[in-house]
Amino acid sequence: MTRELIVEADGGSRGNPGIAAGGSVVVDAATGEVLAELGVYCGVATNNVAEYNGMIAGIAKALDLAPDAELRVRLDSKLVVEQMSGRWKIKHPDMAELAARAREILIGTPVAFEWVPRHENARADRLANESMDLRASFER
Repeated sequence: MTRELIVEADGGSRGNPGIAAGGSVVVDAATGEVLAELGVYCGVATNNVAEYNGMIAGIAKALDLAPDAELRVRLDSKLVVEQMSGRWKIKHPDMAELAARAREILIGTPVAFEWVPRHENARADRLANESMDLRASFER
């Protein structure tokens, strides 16, 4: 049976653009165990750039932990979910580059992108804010 991991990702920017960071949590879908928590400091960037960076860090960590896993990526950013699902075009060059990086990491990986309400994404939001406060990236 293939292992399923959930990546909860979020991003924020204080000023948009402003001090920005992404956050992600990697969770074992079968047990609910949190396997990793990440904060990704982005410097001065937009909220959307921070969202993508949080997602990319979570995906990379999940595949580092379980290279053959199926992924369910949950975000409260409709933009990122729709762009990564291929339903919306990516017009902004920064976003296109980040989406291409995510797709490259995901080659050969079964993945589903899922929009969730903001209140269901509190763990990733907390990590993004912690990274903004620290002005540093972290992993635990």
